[in-house]
Amino acid sequence: MNPVQKWHKAIHDRDLSLLDELLADDVVFHSPVVWTPQEGKALTTMYLTAAFYVLGGEHFKYAKEIISGNEACLEFNTKIDDTIINGVDIITFNEEGQITEFKVMVRPLRAINILKDKMFELMQMMGKSK
Repeated sequence: MNPVQKWHKAIHDRDLSLLDELLADDVVFHSPVVWTPQEGKALTTMYLTAAFYVLGGEHFKYAKEIISGNEACLEFNTKIDDTIINGVDIITFNEEGQITEFKVMVRPLRAINILKDKMFELMQMMGKSK
């Protein structure tokens, strides 16, 4: 199973334990609402877990993917409350098939503000806020 298939499996099966296997120790996460890169497996796991619970509801669907070598761009659509959200996950993998960089971009502006508020609230409960 290639890394993109593993990522889809984690999302589909709602199995966040796969993040430990999928993420490289030195992974860097780029949030759509926090400018500074979040470095390391622990922080990236926290951000991806929060994003999973905020974005990954019944409306979440990957619509398109572009894969080239060790990079993937996965376009997604979801809905939070009355707001339709469109975004992309830009993922880079190492030779071992682990994620070394994960960047999320989201539109429209209203979606970014909703995402910021909900992620902040959830991450405070998880013990980390930015």
